[in-house]
Amino acid sequence: MILKIVTLFLIVMGVLAMFGKLHWLGGKRLSNAKCRACGRYRIGKGPCPCGKDDRA
Repeated sequence: MILKIVTLFLIVMGVLAMFGKLHWLGGKRLSNAKCRACGRYRIGKGPCPCGKDDRA
């Protein structure tokens, strides 16, 4: 019984991971979250702390 539950859990988690990678369902692209100037990941919608990225 436990083996069935664990197997079902792993299958459900795999399906959720596949849906998370689909960009039209809200998956995020990490390349858009990087600063073009320094390459650091930006958190939030504000500018990069380096001050060189023109995106806000």
